[in-house]
Amino acid sequence: MADSNKENKISFFDGVKAEFGKIVWPNGKGAFRQSVAVIVISVVAGLIIALIDFCAKSGVNWLTSL
Repeated sequence: MADSNKENKISFFDGVKAEFGKIVWPNGKGAFRQSVAVIVISVVAGLIIALIDFCAKSGVNWLTSL
C-alpha cells in the first residue's frame, strides 16, 4: 500500500515537471504590453462602474426627494 502511494506521488510530480516544460513564458516586451493592457482595462472598468454607481445614486436620491 505504501509503495503504490509513493509511486503515485512520484508519477504526479513527474507529470507536473513535464507540464512545466510545456509552458511558453512571454518575453519582457510581451509581459510589459500585457501588464499595460491589464492596467488600462482595469481603469476603464473602474470608471464605468463609478459612472453606473453615480447614476444609480442620483436616481435613488431623485426618487426619494419626490
